[in-house]
Amino acid sequence: MSVKIAPSILAADFANLQKEVEMLNTSSADYIHVDIMDGMFVPNISFGLPVTEAIHRHAAKLLDVHLMILDPDRYLPAFRKAGAEVLTVHIEACNHLHRTVQYIKDLGAKAGVALNPHTPVAALENILDDLDLVCLMSVNPGFGGQKFIQGTYDKIRKLRQMVNERGLSTMIEIDGGVNQTNAPLLMEAGADVLVAGSFVFTSPDPIHTIKNLKGL
Repeated sequence: MSVKIAPSILAADFANLQKEVEMLNTSSADYIHVDIMDGMFVPNISFGLPVTEAIHRHAAKLLDVHLMILDPDRYLPAFRKAGAEVLTVHIEACNHLHRTVQYIKDLGAKAGVALNPHTPVAALENILDDLDLVCLMSVNPGFGGQKFIQGTYDKIRKLRQMVNERGLSTMIEIDGGVNQTNAPLLMEAGADVLVAGSFVFTSPDPIHTIKNLKGL
């Protein structure tokens, strides 16, 4: 099975957001990755519910919503209503992670948990069985276009071993610095989903770039 590609709309041209979403609709992308930043959990502010709703109105792809925010429980119903099919929260931002994951599932969405680069995959020991997706950050979250952190490969291999040993279908998603060069290595290590932002949207032909990533 080929890798799934989730272009990050954070790298799109916001002045032509509808056009960018419609371009992704015609591409071979599997999801549209929507990064929500609150300026507190990460040192940047992106956009919120109104923009997410606008993206959903024009999207023919599933919305993979990544909440890089403190106390995400407050906003889970609103983002679900705005069109999120996958809701990913950060392990570092949740005081009661199991309750948060169950809340996401009760809302009818797939539940994901993201790990910052410094957080070991062993932190997932007691929650992994409940997850549909784990998002491993391969850059420090907050800004697009950052350099890929090489230690990510080892984290992927360790997580893939955990998933396989338990017989789970949990997907492993990699977010940050993904490009044509490291994508095959990420897949070889065990990644299922690649989030690509700047690499897709700054390329001369984003549709062709997405197709190439999927064909690796």
